[in-house]
Amino acid sequence: MRFQQSCRMAVWLVIAPLLLGGCSILREFGPVVEVHTLDAGEAIELKRGDILTRGKLSDATTQTIRVAALDAQACAKPISADCVEALAAVTGVAADRRLAALSELWLAQAQAMKPGSEQQAAWLETIRYAYAYLFFGDHTPGERAFEDRQTQVRDWYNYAVERAATGMFEVRQQMSTQLPAQTRWNIAGWELQLDMRSARLPGSTAVPAELLPASSLSFRGLRSLYRRDGFGAELVAVMPDEPLTSAPTRDGHPAAKRNQQPLPWSEMPAPSMTILLHPDGDDLDSVLHTRTVRLTVHDPYVESAIMLRGQRVPLAANFTAGYGLWLARANFNRQSLRSLLGREGGIDRPHVYLMQPYDPNRRIIVMLHGLASSPEAWVELANEILGDEALRQHYQIWQVYYPTNMPIALNHAMIRRALGDTLAHFDPSGQAPASSDLVLVGHSMGGVIARLMVSSTDQSLVQLAADRSRLTPQQIKRIDPMLRFEPFPHVGRAIFIAAPHRGTSVAGGRLGRWMAGFIRFPVTVLEELAHTLAPNAAASSHESLGHIPNSVDNLDENDPFVRAAADFPISAQVNYHSIVAQADPEVALVDSDDGLVPYRSAHLPGAQSEKIIISGHSVQQSAAAVLEIQRILREDIALREAHFMQP
Repeated sequence: MRFQQSCRMAVWLVIAPLLLGGCSILREFGPVVEVHTLDAGEAIELKRGDILTRGKLSDATTQTIRVAALDAQACAKPISADCVEALAAVTGVAADRRLAALSELWLAQAQAMKPGSEQQAAWLETIRYAYAYLFFGDHTPGERAFEDRQTQVRDWYNYAVERAATGMFEVRQQMSTQLPAQTRWNIAGWELQLDMRSARLPGSTAVPAELLPASSLSFRGLRSLYRRDGFGAELVAVMPDEPLTSAPTRDGHPAAKRNQQPLPWSEMPAPSMTILLHPDGDDLDSVLHTRTVRLTVHDPYVESAIMLRGQRVPLAANFTAGYGLWLARANFNRQSLRSLLGREGGIDRPHVYLMQPYDPNRRIIVMLHGLASSPEAWVELANEILGDEALRQHYQIWQVYYPTNMPIALNHAMIRRALGDTLAHFDPSGQAPASSDLVLVGHSMGGVIARLMVSSTDQSLVQLAADRSRLTPQQIKRIDPMLRFEPFPHVGRAIFIAAPHRGTSVAGGRLGRWMAGFIRFPVTVLEELAHTLAPNAAASSHESLGHIPNSVDNLDENDPFVRAAADFPISAQVNYHSIVAQADPEVALVDSDDGLVPYRSAHLPGAQSEKIIISGHSVQQSAAAVLEIQRILREDIALREAHFMQP
């Protein structure tokens, strides 16, 4: 018996390794498939995590590699050319799975490479396979509309286009060659066809100074970032600087006196654009073997979608990045203070900034900031309008940046001229929709100037100048156009925000007088004014002009100018609205103020609406004021559409 047991044990010891080696069930002594419970975060990360978001291949790509009988660990290495070649040659895997995985593998390779031609080639391969998946795979983009995998592949395409385009731009900058609107050149073994026919760069500039990915820009000081999901790389083209100051020439005379005065307008110095790269080919095989790619540039304000391979494809866009970058780099806060004090480095005349390339079919919103301020005053309002799809389709924003130390009458005259010259440049015939029904939005002193622009005057200012100055009748006659005016043509609506139409006691108080004492006018302005009054006098005749009231003087509630201007009639053709700030809600409205401007000064009889907002004087930055202005603009759109629908 003991012998038999020993024999059985020996036999078992011989056959057990064979059984355990050939049967995984016996080897593991457990089930083939195990299940684990994931929380919501783990489940979403498993579905959507990829090489861009977590630094390793997506779960779907890893599964495709396994199904293709490839080594998943080897393929997960940053640079694995053998894995890419092997997966590309596999025929037993569905095209969608294979193309998506190849796009991510090439992206992983590109990220691991140093900048140069090899990396550029890897970006282009990423684009090739993503493009092939999106438009030549087993399904159309519309059929995959709700698939996470398509969103991943689109993101890989967009990112690779962003990196490839900025890399190509850097190469172009190093070459220092001017590229025409449509040309061809070679890069990383590919032939690039550059098509910029849809691009709209400011002015006559052919090439920007910088090309920045919008995704790399983060902003503080903005409540919202507005963009549109879609196809393509979101980029910002930074244009060369154009100084607004009239710098002296070598002989010491201001440039303005030598006919070198800058233009009174400029288009957005950092416009947003969307770039696409299209591998050549009309079918999957030709796309997978082409070495030609076409780069197209699109204006997101003009094109929201394009037709591509029979599909209507929404274009990606970023409407905040260019605007935010411009404000961040402009140093308006310092320059506006220098302008107020009349110091070097400030500005001495108004300048009109177009927040996007001029569009003849969008109506214009003109924004006028207040005392000691700049376009930074409109950071929230402008961003919200740019980000509002309905408003963006109907309006374009022009911001007037002006020296706030000047007498209000002089600033008003110069702003009128700057706006008129800008409109005449972009629409010489005056027939474009953009030139009709302008909307003026003015805050504080900008609101006073906006009111003058929609008002008509009589002899009162001329008589005031004769009574209060040492000017001769001939000199007063020369400045008569500044003192006698009619409403600026084609303004349909105006919004006055915390505007001291009847002045404020603060300007005439101790603080106001102290502040006014620091204000100086630039020599260029004094010389131009002296030349206007006495064309044949010497250049130094400005010293005999005597005291000229500055902007703070004009805002004193007892100043004759502001008292006269408050009674000028507003054009019957203009619909106007008031937004009034009330600092203390416990104070009766009629006795209240915003810390600077009393209600009785900001209130305008006859306004279509008057919105009271609990806020300090900088109410234009509040969310409540922005919402009110958006309401007014939407109402304006609805009224115009109803008017045009009438028989």
